[in-house]
Amino acid sequence: MVFELNSKKLEFPHPSYAEEDGLLAVGGDLSADRLLLAYCNGIFPWFSDDSPILWYAPDPRFVIYPSKIKISKSMAGILRKKTFSFSIDQGFSEVIQHCAAINRKEQAGTWITQDMIDAYRKLAELGYAHSVEVWQDGSLVGGLYGVLINGVFCGESMFSKVPNASKAALIFLAQEIDLRLIDCQFHTAHLESMGGEYLSLTDYLAILTKDQRHEQSV
Repeated sequence: MVFELNSKKLEFPHPSYAEEDGLLAVGGDLSADRLLLAYCNGIFPWFSDDSPILWYAPDPRFVIYPSKIKISKSMAGILRKKTFSFSIDQGFSEVIQHCAAINRKEQAGTWITQDMIDAYRKLAELGYAHSVEVWQDGSLVGGLYGVLINGVFCGESMFSKVPNASKAALIFLAQEIDLRLIDCQFHTAHLESMGGEYLSLTDYLAILTKDQRHEQSV
């Protein structure tokens, strides 16, 4: 059953009530308080410009354990050559704009609407959303962004303007930031090739809520 949220009440149904495709609820708003409540309970928004706000809690969840991230021989060579340099939270707005604008083979448009951009910029200002930037010869060529909750990095999107830049961003995230888990949300072949695996919603929530606290820095 899909629940209809009341924009005047800051609440969500338990994520275990989600439909088979992960859809849990519709409506509400993208306020910082609601987004943080959602992420603290394993729920995230995913919708397009022509639909209402949709909230998902897929079971199973697709995740990467940082210690298990897979690095191909060719990718290891690229990293050794220091083809790229990296930064954290130095270009959040640019990263999310690139993620919204980049063409993706598997989709005709973008789910990163202007309302989503504004909402995650607010979370970044509050210290809850973070970005990894990938640089080459002084230019921003890749990156990713997401929300950090209790040692779990809930990845939202990534982009590459040159080959391997988004892979490099994900590897940097896994190796350089102390994380319990990287939440990829849904399966993709690309993420699977880098070590992604399924985790039951029950186990995911156990990791997410263990000694739960909001986190504001990486």
